[in-house]
Amino acid sequence: MQLLIMAAGMGSRFGGLKQIEPFGPNGEFIIDYSIYDAIQAGFSKVVFIIKEENYQLFKETIGSRVEPHIPVEYVFQKMTNIPDFVKIPEGRTKPWGTAHAIYCAKDALTEPFLVINADDFYGRDAFITAKKFLDTQKNKEYAIIAYEVANTMTQNGSVKRGVLTTNNDQLTSITESAISYDNEKIIAKPLNKEETYKIPANTLVSMNMLAFDLSIFDYLALKMREYFQNADLINSEFLIPDVLDAANQTGFAHVLVLKTNSTWYGVTYQEDKDYVKTAIQKLIAEGVYPNNLWQ
Repeated sequence: MQLLIMAAGMGSRFGGLKQIEPFGPNGEFIIDYSIYDAIQAGFSKVVFIIKEENYQLFKETIGSRVEPHIPVEYVFQKMTNIPDFVKIPEGRTKPWGTAHAIYCAKDALTEPFLVINADDFYGRDAFITAKKFLDTQKNKEYAIIAYEVANTMTQNGSVKRGVLTTNNDQLTSITESAISYDNEKIIAKPLNKEETYKIPANTLVSMNMLAFDLSIFDYLALKMREYFQNADLINSEFLIPDVLDAANQTGFAHVLVLKTNSTWYGVTYQEDKDYVKTAIQKLIAEGVYPNNLWQ
């Protein structure tokens, strides 16, 4: 089982890898805990998708810690890794999005794999849930490891989540939405609509923890051509939730929604940092993680 970690955006969001704030007592980043959990769950290889200009910094900081513990490969998300007919417009500087990032890793992935974001803390149960699915996965069967929305919130503002609807654990829709608290109620506002609505605390949402077999790359290639033929190439992004929803709606793949009991942690706002550090310290005190993760 292989783990693909989308980390191409880390440098821009944090002002360079050297400035990523440690969350563990010995300088561990959130990404360290994800890799540790993946190893404990039985994953056998990590592939990092990064910007080429960040390679040396990434290898010296994160890579040097995890390489003794699991095989690691690095892949670059390049702006030019797109169909031949596309002319990149002047002014386009940001990467093409999460679906493009996954496509860029196609030559490094040789087995069914799990995708995660580099800067999200997913929790051990989420990786165990993913591993169990991948152990029995059928051809063109994908999965979203889903969280109850109340386990993914911050008290410091709104967050973006993919709100899921299901039928007997099968995906029926993903709606990218802004989620926030309003007088202790959870309010969702779809990004492409004006109206807002209340959702229950146990509503399932996607945090971009997604399991695929290798058939996804053929579908990504197809959808990428469609994207570049029709998209606003200055501002738009080729996003994996849209591709996953399309694969499900067209019947290309069978998409399951698998609930995890883990609590998600992340730093959406500066004010979230202390909360995340405290949560990790609590998990260390409970024996979930060693005090020095890679010792």
